[in-house]
Amino acid sequence: MTSPRITEAELQVMKLLWTQEPLSAQEIIEALGEQMQWSDQTVKTFLNRLHKKKAIRFEKVGRNYLYYPSVTREAYLKDENRSFLDRVYDGAVGVLLARFVEAEKLSPREIEELQQLLEEKKKS
Repeated sequence: MTSPRITEAELQVMKLLWTQEPLSAQEIIEALGEQMQWSDQTVKTFLNRLHKKKAIRFEKVGRNYLYYPSVTREAYLKDENRSFLDRVYDGAVGVLLARFVEAEKLSPREIEELQQLLEEKKKS
């Protein structure tokens, strides 16, 4: 299953839920309202959108709704990485990796880690 398309704003809600779950709407509003300058209604709109996209689920406990992520961070990142790779590099992971290595400063440790990953990939 591919992850739903999540906007940049909705991603802020998801990031919060990935680090701490479950959260009530009020807890989400308190955490993001001030930080993002969002009104209560804006946060509730994002919660509704994410629920319709099946990115989150909720459970009613008393008078509160507790929200949980339905999509893992790992699944989301995998799908986003694939989407970016396909859109920008026509799926050519080697070209992406080469551009990244050429453009970024890498520490000797990072270079060693990349070499190890490539060696493991070569074996499999």
